[in-house]
Amino acid sequence: MTELSPAAQSVINAAVEAGGGYGRATPVLHARIAAALRAAAVQMTCYSSKKFLFAIADVMKLRAIADELEAQ
Repeated sequence: MTELSPAAQSVINAAVEAGGGYGRATPVLHARIAAALRAAAVQMTCYSSKKFLFAIADVMKLRAIADELEAQ
């Protein structure tokens, strides 16, 4: 496996720690987290306010992390 970006590694670490620290990062975990991030990104595209451009930037970050996790 290639090394993850700090953002992607942080997401994986949080997921593992949320489970009580038991388990490990697996391709299945990566796929599940990527799917959850993509679902969150879809919901954020419906967001309309003065901060729309910031929301779009956040969506792009979530999708980038999801892409990275899926590539593992």
